[in-house]
Amino acid sequence: MWFTEVLVPLLRLYLCGMKVLWYQMFNKSFTMPALPSQSGRVAIVTGGTRGMGLETARQMHQLGMHVFIVGNEREEGEEVVKKLDAQNRNGGKAEFIFLDLTSLKSIRQFAQNFKQRGLPLHVLVNNAGTMLVPERQTENGIEFHLGLNYLSHFLLTNLLLDVLKASGKQGRSARVVNMSSATHYTGVIDMDDLNRRSCYSSHGAYAQSKLALVLFSYFLQEQLISGGFPVTVNAVDPGMVDTALYDNLWTLAQMLKRPVAKILFRTPAEGASTTVFAAVSSQMEGVGGTYLYNGEKTRSAQLSYDSELQLQLWKKSCKLVGLQ
Repeated sequence: MWFTEVLVPLLRLYLCGMKVLWYQMFNKSFTMPALPSQSGRVAIVTGGTRGMGLETARQMHQLGMHVFIVGNEREEGEEVVKKLDAQNRNGGKAEFIFLDLTSLKSIRQFAQNFKQRGLPLHVLVNNAGTMLVPERQTENGIEFHLGLNYLSHFLLTNLLLDVLKASGKQGRSARVVNMSSATHYTGVIDMDDLNRRSCYSSHGAYAQSKLALVLFSYFLQEQLISGGFPVTVNAVDPGMVDTALYDNLWTLAQMLKRPVAKILFRTPAEGASTTVFAAVSSQMEGVGGTYLYNGEKTRSAQLSYDSELQLQLWKKSCKLVGLQ
């Protein structure tokens, strides 16, 4: 049990990381094409106070967007807003809103408050995440990776879906961008034990949460297409990026990572490029249900295309977050 439930996910995840580094050794980071002005458009970026989230918010702000930077550190968030607005050249606006993504109550309150503003929502970037934390649960009793990386964004997206639908239009759709990872290729979804209580593995839990995001992206896109709504949903893989996401690596892995990161890891700006491309580029207009890696449509894990698994996960997720 320990070997298959703990050691195997660990080995698979680190092997996956080595494959990504091998790719990044011989392939340059995606070069962003010219992007259209986003003046008058509104975006929400979760985890937008640091790392790739901050770079995503910064780049969209520079395009003239009204960007809501979402995070759980008020002082940090307000400082980010000041810096962005000080650099403002194209009419962009930044606002920080507090949100604790580990609390379903906080997510519901955030969505309610945003709707009361009466603003449109053209882009939702579900960026916030954590990796390889020791076994713990959210305040709602949900395994931490599953709760923060996936279920929080599942609930947030669903609560804001009516605003996204109303904000999109034919020829200029509203867009949802979900931050996944190459580790989803190693992920397994156990519908009977999503909380991974039988035998905990932080590596397996992280991979599962990132696979869940891809399954969610594909299923939601199909529902939107069926309803004829001008909203697209895509999953993005940023590659291996030098951010605080790796702070929970084992001590030995941390020591090995530092010199490698300086040479082979992407910078936060490079990591954010595919996210921004998915969120605002003309090339992605009307394009949904894709997995983007280094700016290109890429085939995700075979398991992610399982429509029955997508449906089962959707139903289970609704139950876990209290959606009808």
